[in-house]
Amino acid sequence: MAGALHGTYFAVQSRTIEHFFDPTAMSSPIRELHPGKGPPVALHDRAMDNLRYIRETMERSASFTHVSGIGGVGMGLVAFAAAALATTASNPAEWVTIWLVAAGVSLGIAVLFMARKSRADGSSLLTGPGRKFAWSVTPPLVAGAILTVVLVRVGSIELLPGMWLLLYGTGIVTGGSHSVRPIPIMGGIFMLTGVVALLTPSGWNTHWGNAWMAAGFGGLHLIFGAIIWRKHGG
Repeated sequence: MAGALHGTYFAVQSRTIEHFFDPTAMSSPIRELHPGKGPPVALHDRAMDNLRYIRETMERSASFTHVSGIGGVGMGLVAFAAAALATTASNPAEWVTIWLVAAGVSLGIAVLFMARKSRADGSSLLTGPGRKFAWSVTPPLVAGAILTVVLVRVGSIELLPGMWLLLYGTGIVTGGSHSVRPIPIMGGIFMLTGVVALLTPSGWNTHWGNAWMAAGFGGLHLIFGAIIWRKHGG
């Protein structure tokens, strides 16, 4: 009996030693001792997260391409209408009011068509490039509004056309650094037009004042609006 038990024990020990040195046993997969508590992240979810990150990064670094060519053409037509109406003004206050109303209408047209173009592209107007464009354009326009009040109060109406053109062009140049190439070029020409207007008689009751306003806010918006419409869409 003892001999039988001894033989069985020896056989078990031999099989254990053979399994320990068996190469196929060494290549078997190792079982995880402490499996994760949560479910594994799906490959689709991880891919969507990566795509979302890439898209947000590109939005922050991309140019603002939602400037509307159709909106620019509309702003030019408003300026031509205002120039024609301003020639009938009987006093400086009426002349300034006509142009300020035209500026408000033009701003509404620009925002409306930029928002429309943004929706057509499946994005928001307030994305990273859009915010950069707005922040760059706003300071010169605010400065122009403040100077308008000051110049009207001191009676220097003849300086308004040149100042408006110069500061508007400055805003377009700074905002255009985040947009398509025709935008800063247009801004530079606006600035040049403003300088020339400041050096010539541009009173409210002279032909020069309305002529420079029509040439800048009317002609330049029409020309570059058509260029942007053709090359970069409406």
